[in-house]
Amino acid sequence: MWSLADILPGTAVINVLDIGAALGERPPYQSLVEAGKARVIGFEPDLKEIERLRQAYGKSHRFFPFFVGDGQPATFHETNWPPTGSLFEPNTALLEKFNNMAELTQPVGQHPVATKRIDDIEDIKDIDFIKIDVQGSELAVLQNALQALSKTLLIQAEVEFVELYKGQPLFADLDIFLRGQGFQFHSFDGFGTRSFKPMIRNNDPNAGFRQFLWSDALYVRDW
Repeated sequence: MWSLADILPGTAVINVLDIGAALGERPPYQSLVEAGKARVIGFEPDLKEIERLRQAYGKSHRFFPFFVGDGQPATFHETNWPPTGSLFEPNTALLEKFNNMAELTQPVGQHPVATKRIDDIEDIKDIDFIKIDVQGSELAVLQNALQALSKTLLIQAEVEFVELYKGQPLFADLDIFLRGQGFQFHSFDGFGTRSFKPMIRNNDPNAGFRQFLWSDALYVRDW
């Protein structure tokens, strides 16, 4: 995992916006947090996860239990594995074609929720880095964060190349939007793969061949 602290030694404090901030894999800005060089504003709708984040990061960082989106009412599709819950319905017919995809995205409930637009939250300003991972809703979030985007230098967004959730925007849609906002695609950071059933690689249901399903896409302010 690349480290912003290594890339930006001696930098001033960076303002980070993390949408989908649940604790899990080490975020790319973590080294800056540990060096006292980042302030994080995070969003995660799970109240228990919010408490964990507040305890882990302390009072100098702020976390809010909101669903972020277009400001309209929405339906949250709860699944058997919390990281795969989404405001989009799982595309079970497609997921079942791959090993260990439908198994991790089984619907267990639907919940009406309210969403908030980033641009309607007054505390968000002068954001340098946006990290976003919201299972298909990345484009809607960014389309309603134009003020924040106007100052942003770096974006890391989860993207999908196939429709894992019904009706979700794909990488191409996000790419067109961000280029229109003055960003340049930089690189992908890892790829999620699976093999088609009944094939299996090295007896590992999570190992794929060459079918890329998702990734994290990095965008920088166009030079």
